[in-house]
Amino acid sequence: QDTPQIERVTIGSPGSPSDTPLTIVQLSDLHMQGRRDVLRLKYAVELVEREHPDAVVLTGDFVREDATQVNLATPLLTGLSAPLGSYAVLGNHDLWTDRHVVTEGLRSAGIKVLDNEGVVLSNGEAALYLAGLDDAWSGTSDLAAATEGNTTGLPVVMLIHEPDLGEPFVRAGSVWLQLSGHSHGGQVRVPGRGALILPDYAQQYDQGLYSVDDGWLYVNRGLGTTTVPIRLGCRPEVTVLT
Repeated sequence: QDTPQIERVTIGSPGSPSDTPLTIVQLSDLHMQGRRDVLRLKYAVELVEREHPDAVVLTGDFVREDATQVNLATPLLTGLSAPLGSYAVLGNHDLWTDRHVVTEGLRSAGIKVLDNEGVVLSNGEAALYLAGLDDAWSGTSDLAAATEGNTTGLPVVMLIHEPDLGEPFVRAGSVWLQLSGHSHGGQVRVPGRGALILPDYAQQYDQGLYSVDDGWLYVNRGLGTTTVPIRLGCRPEVTVLT
């Protein structure tokens, strides 16, 4: 139940179809605290390396209770390599501890932290605009600021930690694909019932792919745990999005 598994998701282009696929790998909710988290992340990074993605994104909550424990992750995250770069947004736990310590730890691993900022990702004919928002629960999310560089109107892929708080942007048509974490998939899932407990702002969208009007929303189950370090029927996840 504790070994990360790959979830593969293919989403068609919102514009004219391209012969060139663009592959993004998503990791989320590392919640670094001890040796078990380090071993789990090491396994996940090895999975990522085998996929040779165009870009890597990380959707927040790198620590649980101590911001300096991001340093448990940095030696492993340094191993993430992708031609179009590695990007992250922060989550509520990162802000509740110390956003500056977490940000510096990620930067030291070569990961660009997008704080209401964006970047164009292009691979041949395929191009997207990646917008990273500050934590929506405890920070100041600003999609307008994050997308002001999207001067050619590319489809927007938005990174935001809490799924329920980003959904209105997708519904409004401002975002084509939202990538989130936060839910941990509930950590414990029962067949026929789903998650027993979900955190605030992940009540509506708790795992996997959702169609939202003309757009999409994807929730990664994360790697780590919080409160109770148990997973049942809810394996840690590495998402490969094409």
